[in-house]
Amino acid sequence: MKRYGILFLLLLWPALALAAPSADEIVARANKAAYYAGKDGQADVKMTIYDAHGGTRQREFSILRLNVAGEDQKFYVYFKKPSDVRKMAFLVWKHVGGDDDRWLWLPALNLKKRIAPGDKRTSFVGSDFFYEDVSGRGLEEDVHQLVKETDDQWLIKNTPKDPDSVEFSWYQVWIDKATSLPVKAEYFDKEGKLYRRVSAEKIETIQGHPTVVEAVAEDLLAGTRTVNRFSKVKYDIGLKERLFTERFLRRPPREVTR
Repeated sequence: MKRYGILFLLLLWPALALAAPSADEIVARANKAAYYAGKDGQADVKMTIYDAHGGTRQREFSILRLNVAGEDQKFYVYFKKPSDVRKMAFLVWKHVGGDDDRWLWLPALNLKKRIAPGDKRTSFVGSDFFYEDVSGRGLEEDVHQLVKETDDQWLIKNTPKDPDSVEFSWYQVWIDKATSLPVKAEYFDKEGKLYRRVSAEKIETIQGHPTVVEAVAEDLLAGTRTVNRFSKVKYDIGLKERLFTERFLRRPPREVTR
């Protein structure tokens, strides 16, 4: 009986090895691929905001990211252009399983503003991206369901555990199997109508890490969209944690000004 039992398991093993990962495992992989490449990272970003009438505005900024204890992270964003946002700075201390700490420095007002947890799903500097898009949404905030699988992608439906804390009813994300990167997210309102889309338009491999180098956020109701183009992307550059403190909101480090 033992021999037959072992033979059965050996025959079954290939099928077990090829079993599809769970929705939670897929989302965890996507989160790691999108936000945790390397020990730290740096990029320059050119943001173009398109209004419903074809007009445009631009923002240029640099972003630093550092992985810290566990899966917590720290982000620092420094704005360079145009003049109305120049020297603005945005700091995030991301706490997995808890509320993030977020600060915004407004030099024109000589004001350091604390961003409340409830404001994380509001416009990031007047664009179609949200503050939450910068550092990502907590995996524990949603229930994840695998609804479709193709040869190249997984489609995951995400439903918030606390529906009163967000403006959407649910959202779905297409995740690329080859890179584990999320390539498109669509958000549905309380009436089930699609109103927002975020997509990865271009992906390149940089230092061995698949990296989104062009991302688009669209407000489908307002008819606006924002395009972020990333350049000078680097990983594992040895960033120090002291850079991600409130003192550097007023005085930016040379890592973002040089």
